[in-house]
Amino acid sequence: MNKISNTIMKPGGFSLAELLAALTIAAMVLVAVLGIYSRAENSAAAVTRKLNSSQLPSEILQRIAEDLDRIIASGADTTITIPNNGNKHDHGYQTARLEILKTYNDKNSKSQTFEKIVWQTSYDYDTGANGLVLYRSHSGMALEDKLLDEKREDWEKTYSFVPICTGVTFFKIQVPIGENFLDRWLSPTPPPGIAVTISFAEPFETVRGNLDVPETEKIIRTIAIDRTRKIKFKIPQRKEQPEGVKEQAQEAEGIAAKEAAQKEEEKSNEKRKPK
Repeated sequence: MNKISNTIMKPGGFSLAELLAALTIAAMVLVAVLGIYSRAENSAAAVTRKLNSSQLPSEILQRIAEDLDRIIASGADTTITIPNNGNKHDHGYQTARLEILKTYNDKNSKSQTFEKIVWQTSYDYDTGANGLVLYRSHSGMALEDKLLDEKREDWEKTYSFVPICTGVTFFKIQVPIGENFLDRWLSPTPPPGIAVTISFAEPFETVRGNLDVPETEKIIRTIAIDRTRKIKFKIPQRKEQPEGVKEQAQEAEGIAAKEAAQKEEEKSNEKRKPK
């Protein structure tokens, strides 16, 4: 007869050392995957910032140029102003303000605001991030979007400043006059042009305690005012010489001509002599 064994087979399992080894390997793989993902995310964010650093400033400068062209071309009763405190420092950051105003005369010959556009930057108090907020204000009788502007609430109509973007670290508006730049313009006559400088680069502190950005990171655009105007070209005319100087010049030319003729005659005589 076969004897039945009293030994009971127990299912196999992992030892503590094997479990620790598996957890260690899994943790190493997870750390490697997260590291690769973090580097890829940082690279994508760097590329996005690089694209935005050139695309966003270009769009802002183009919008300012369109505002200037549209209002200036629509009539002559337009003023462009950079106030006395237009270019200043707010919490160390360079800020600026540009006002474009178009007026008209009503039936009582009183000047009324037809359209007013303001571009300005202010320190970003809301988000707490170090930088400036760029605002654009549009007010007056001329509505940009009649469908939306007519449906605004009363409290929205009184607050006309709309934030365009955040993260601005440098914003300056000047008037180029020859090789110089003016930080303000109060004349009723529009300036010949507007130079707008903007940057989103990381700022550094100057010796005066203000914040600035490298010159290579500043994007500058000079916008001509009323580019459709006629430009008068002057052709320089030759100045008439005084009579005495003119006679001396003619006499000198005659003497030079005679000397040249004598030299030619001497050369021809030498060739005719028999050898």
